[in-house]
Amino acid sequence: MRASPLVPRRFSKIRPPDADQRRSPTVHVESEAWLKLQPIIDSALAHLELDALLDELLVRIQEALEVDTCAILLLDETTNDLVARAARGLEEEVERGVRVPFGAGFAGRVASERQPVVLDDLDNADVVNPLLREKGLRALLGAPLLAHGKVVGVVHVGSLEPREFSLADIDLLQLAAERAALAIGHSRAFEAERRARAEIEASRERLAKLQAVTDAALGHLELDQLLSELLVRIADALSVDTCAILLLDEARNELVARAARGIEEEVEHGVRIPIGKGFAGRVAAECSPVVLDDVDRADVLNPILREKGIKSLLGTPLLARGRVLGVVHVGTLTPRKFDPADVELLQLAADRAALGLERALVHEQLLGLEDLKQEFVSTAAHELRTPASVLIGAAATLRERRGSLDEETTAKILDVLYDAGTRLGHLIEELLDFSRVESRMLTIDRRPVELRPLIEDVAREVSPTGCEGLEIAVSDDVVLVSDESVLRRILANLLRNSLLHGRPPIRVDVAQRAGEATVTVEDSGPGVPDGFVGRLFDPFARAAPAEGKPGAGLGLAIANSYCRRLGGELAYEDAYPTGARFSLRIPQPQA
Repeated sequence: MRASPLVPRRFSKIRPPDADQRRSPTVHVESEAWLKLQPIIDSALAHLELDALLDELLVRIQEALEVDTCAILLLDETTNDLVARAARGLEEEVERGVRVPFGAGFAGRVASERQPVVLDDLDNADVVNPLLREKGLRALLGAPLLAHGKVVGVVHVGSLEPREFSLADIDLLQLAAERAALAIGHSRAFEAERRARAEIEASRERLAKLQAVTDAALGHLELDQLLSELLVRIADALSVDTCAILLLDEARNELVARAARGIEEEVEHGVRIPIGKGFAGRVAAECSPVVLDDVDRADVLNPILREKGIKSLLGTPLLARGRVLGVVHVGTLTPRKFDPADVELLQLAADRAALGLERALVHEQLLGLEDLKQEFVSTAAHELRTPASVLIGAAATLRERRGSLDEETTAKILDVLYDAGTRLGHLIEELLDFSRVESRMLTIDRRPVELRPLIEDVAREVSPTGCEGLEIAVSDDVVLVSDESVLRRILANLLRNSLLHGRPPIRVDVAQRAGEATVTVEDSGPGVPDGFVGRLFDPFARAAPAEGKPGAGLGLAIANSYCRRLGGELAYEDAYPTGARFSLRIPQPQA
């Protein structure tokens, strides 16, 4: 056995032998080496694609040395391992991704010693790779791949029969390794340049797609049109099957599906996702992108995502000046691992989209406010006209017939004047109240308020019979921290609404827990018609304006506005079979 490294003689230059040198044995070796090496040089210089180069080198080296196996391992500088990259007769090395630590085993020793190593008897030698014995190799010869004095890998050849590799074999493999190392260096440089070009081209393409999103974001003020354009361009930019945009409903702290492509059912079904829940809710809560490589095993709240067969999801928040406007997410119907470039592209697209969305939302709100203003003015004028007309008519009758009216008729006209004047005064007071709270001119002064005495006082104010028919399930020691005057107005409107549209008994209750108090007002009337619930807190909204019932439909709108100023929430729920129940949730300081 010969396991120690052999130091071969080296050729400083490979060239065809001169005529005068042909009789020299040394020249004969050089001539044979040159003739066998020339095809290797040709292949080394003919290929720039690394895989094609390695395959060609294996064939030429194997033929030149008349061996059964040939393998090339390249150095992974990040792990300092030699990685099997190409092989003939030892294809399993590449298939299994064989790695040999630098300095360990046969190939590691070749690399660390930077010179050829011969193993005449593999059975008794130190080899790390078990595949060499599994294939039945009996002898090995390896040489380092050196490029500009730096080890880039190892090439080794093997024989299935016992063989003593000669000095000529060693010289030839070392010369081939030197030429191969240079070619590998050129090929790697070419591949690096090609990758750089590809990255530049990909960056240009990404910028072009991003510009398309920017153009859409800046070119539209109509929200629906903008959302439709964004869906198309974002889906195209990321080459995905689905794209959806959910916008934040701040009042309910939920994401509402507003536009979708590939999963249109999200919008059709009016999907709502609470902030912090499910996939989209998590994106909004964390204010950062979220990737789900496997939707089937992930926590998703929206069943439509699974019903549509979406396998992978990527979502990112829509942020404008640090404020969450919503979430955009994309998905694929086949498994896909969204890479950092995908995440970055969607995030950049979302940033551009958010700018356009903010403008569109403001534009939509302004249009809505203008419409609301026009409707408010029109409705207020109509509501004021009715009692004003009665006042004018009654006053005109008194003026024109004051000498001919009997006392009974005069008394009736005076009653009409009083009722119309009272109604007009109450309506003006409500309008001023609503205008005051909506204009943000109201200053909140929070202090401890004894709730039961306040409810009793409000009941006497709004009802001729006071607390009759009213059940106050509030103990005397309940104290809320709130603005007493604002709380009085809210309770007055709720009780007045129950008296006007409900039936006694009317029950007022309170529940307290850490950080919140909930006051409920419940009546025993017919409740609110289903079709009217959505407009319950709109100004001038009335389910049944006829039937001789007074009121301009401002009471609940005023109560809701005051409640928002307290930082709370006013909600309605059907209390069937008992009637209507309104719950007033007011934040309370923590003890």
